[in-house]
Amino acid sequence: MIRTRLNPLRLLAVALLACTAGACQGQPLSGPDEPTPANAEPTNVLFILVDDLGWTDLGYAGSSFYQTPHIDALAASGMVFTDAYAACPVCSPTRASILTGKTPARIDTTDYFGAPQGDAVRAMIERGDDNRWTRQPLIPANYTPRLPLEEHTLAEAFKDAGYATFFAGKWHLGGDGFGPNDQGFDINIAGFHAGGPYGGGKYFHPFTGMPNLTSEEGDHLPARLAEETADFITAHKDGPFFAYLSFYSVHTPLIGRADLVQRYEELKQRMRIAGPIFGEEGDRRVRLVQEHAVYAAMVTAMDEAVGHVLDTLEAQGLADNTIVIFFADNGGLSTSEGHPTSNLPLRAGKGWLYEGGIREPCIVRWPGRTQAGSESDAPVLSTSFYPTLLQACGLPLLPEQHVDGQSIVPLLDASAGERTSTLWPERPLFWHYPHYGNQGGSPGSAVRLGDWKLIRWYEPGRGTELYNLRDDLGEQNNLADQHPEKVAELDALLDAYLEDADAKLPVPNPNAAQER
Repeated sequence: MIRTRLNPLRLLAVALLACTAGACQGQPLSGPDEPTPANAEPTNVLFILVDDLGWTDLGYAGSSFYQTPHIDALAASGMVFTDAYAACPVCSPTRASILTGKTPARIDTTDYFGAPQGDAVRAMIERGDDNRWTRQPLIPANYTPRLPLEEHTLAEAFKDAGYATFFAGKWHLGGDGFGPNDQGFDINIAGFHAGGPYGGGKYFHPFTGMPNLTSEEGDHLPARLAEETADFITAHKDGPFFAYLSFYSVHTPLIGRADLVQRYEELKQRMRIAGPIFGEEGDRRVRLVQEHAVYAAMVTAMDEAVGHVLDTLEAQGLADNTIVIFFADNGGLSTSEGHPTSNLPLRAGKGWLYEGGIREPCIVRWPGRTQAGSESDAPVLSTSFYPTLLQACGLPLLPEQHVDGQSIVPLLDASAGERTSTLWPERPLFWHYPHYGNQGGSPGSAVRLGDWKLIRWYEPGRGTELYNLRDDLGEQNNLADQHPEKVAELDALLDAYLEDADAKLPVPNPNAAQER
């Protein structure tokens, strides 16, 4: 349903309402398949992607601890999608899905780039290595550790249309020969093969190894990326431009500005938060309360950087002619590497096929089209950004490229109170993650259709889980035994998708221990 938000902090309550719509991959558009007529002035695009940001890690999304006034204001000025999903519970696959309009399984980009390949695990087994990979019940699938050059990326589509294209921040889609400049971006600031700022001063001066990004004493990475983006916007204010700001924040290493860390330590005391509270998810601890001061400082620094770029749009008179999209690449990190955030009421987090690993904060502001303060509970996937932006900017769609993406323009045009079921027929969403995650997740695939979500685990004896997200957003009550007909229906959809995408599967590990 599309509706006006009376209070921006209502998102958690809203998300518990019925999810009445779906998106589909590999099927025709549900809305108009012709581009929106071009404006007299071409429309600019600012795409903001945050790394590892959880669904409830923002003020408008229900966090009472993290302070994000700039992103909250963006949400209040555009449309919030409460049921928006990353195509994968880890970063590189989702990033590839945004730029190609294809699900990771279709182009074999199913794990974060740098993760062990199945062949590498086989070699470990042959050598007699004893580690967590060789002891797993399954050998993970191989994957392609780069964004294939054969894909016509979203940046290339905009470049073909005469747009200036700009990338800043985390790339993690391939090294030399496969970087942003090889995939349609005229300018690349700091994008290279690595998944985090691990060299030099990490998030602080000196920045090392990041192309075209210099630093001075006192520089902070999110602020510098915002400055570079603002400079690009100012230099190209006569447009049109496609600017892609891809934060390294809030990925590990967990390091925050000292002033912000102190602010949050003091806030913890005022809120009387005693300390971390953990539960269990599989064999991992999972954080249950948002109170990590360093992580909170990272969230707020990212928010300030977003504010700087949005202020630049206003100052240059471009806010009314620029589509802004805000999104995250996977769920918040809750079960590993410091366990910095909690995704409650969602289950688990990054690296898991539960909602905490794949449901993302998502805001779209299209001046003159989206209604300020509106929401949509239509389930949408990261593959949809490609056709949506082409259609919104009056550019030809490329259905042979964005085969798994559905334009959400019909949703963006909706008025308050209009039912999305009339605009977005119920269709399935799919995920395929044939790998073991660093955060404790196991190989599996999943499908959501309407309120129902099925997870198929590939480990022997683990079986299938079925949840009704309307009644059980936290995925605590497995209904597979009670609803065999629904399991059969969703299983058939998942089988057809995996076959169509030629998805690679994990295989049994003959040398694995009987018990993990």
